[in-house]
Amino acid sequence: MKLEIVTKELVLVSALSVIAFLIAMALTVVYTNAAYKYKFWKKQRTVSTSGEKLEVFTKLHAKKFRHNIPTMAGIVGVSAAAIVTFGLNLDRGQTWLPLAALIGGGLIGLIDDIINIRGDGSGVAGLRSSLKFMMLTALALALGWFFYDKLGYTTVLIPDMIARYFEISPVINLGWLIIPLFVLAVVSTGNAVNISDGLDGLAGGMLTTSFGTFGVIALMQGNEGIAGFCFTIVGVLLAYLWFNIHPARFFMGDVGSFAYGTALGVVAMLTNTLFLLPIIGILFVVEAGSSLLQLTSKKLFKRKIFKSAPLHHHLEANGWPEEKVTMRFWVISCVAAFLGIVLALGGGYVI
Repeated sequence: MKLEIVTKELVLVSALSVIAFLIAMALTVVYTNAAYKYKFWKKQRTVSTSGEKLEVFTKLHAKKFRHNIPTMAGIVGVSAAAIVTFGLNLDRGQTWLPLAALIGGGLIGLIDDIINIRGDGSGVAGLRSSLKFMMLTALALALGWFFYDKLGYTTVLIPDMIARYFEISPVINLGWLIIPLFVLAVVSTGNAVNISDGLDGLAGGMLTTSFGTFGVIALMQGNEGIAGFCFTIVGVLLAYLWFNIHPARFFMGDVGSFAYGTALGVVAMLTNTLFLLPIIGILFVVEAGSSLLQLTSKKLFKRKIFKSAPLHHHLEANGWPEEKVTMRFWVISCVAAFLGIVLALGGGYVI
């Protein structure tokens, strides 16, 4: 009987993924026509957040930007996921919050992309980092309040092995302090995904693995709505990757990276698997960490740690072809996904 229930849920979430894929593929045609008609060309960033010229980065990607490549394709995935979720998988307790994060993060990224498209070519691409951070934090605060006040979440689950080692309860009740923790998770993940979106197919592939993993965990928890949302995102990301694999036909832009990143952080909080997020999304952590280390080292010691940050650009600068960096990051993401599922099963996250 239990197997029949699991099979039914698996069929339902798989159907959502397929439907999302087909809708995204159809919307891609509309987007592509508009992108080339209205010239949604991505402007190359040549100046860092600290005002320094990005000489290595500019040299590495000069050939790519000789041809006009549209950006803002993430609007296709956000739209397709919203259509599927509103129409087939809307649930106050499970999908309202990740859907709001997806749309809200997408709107922040959309503003940034529009400024980038209309840029004057000065090398400052889009909104200031500080402004994007404040907007993302405001969104996360609103979502965190709903998470605590309306959905009633107050606890954080610690893996069983850690709880046993320190002889503490695996369930920690934070009360209203769950809100700042929620904000930290969502803002960090949103920024990390945005930083990782720098090579053809890179962020799209890693996001597909991460959402697929959380979808499996949610399914094992009995959270069918969250699982359905995760697999909906997998479907739209696969449609995106069809056109974004090197050489990319278009880029997801900040509208995609911020939308998917904020939604991923929310999914981790809803499934109470926050401690698994840095493992399942280990490369997002590494990418964001490498950029932070580079910025800190330049400010404090006036020297670089990496030839170019984040890490994927450093590997490019060391002679790795773009395709090799992407594929090896995908492999690591898959290994991290399997590890995440094992830890979810053995850490008390799945009953």
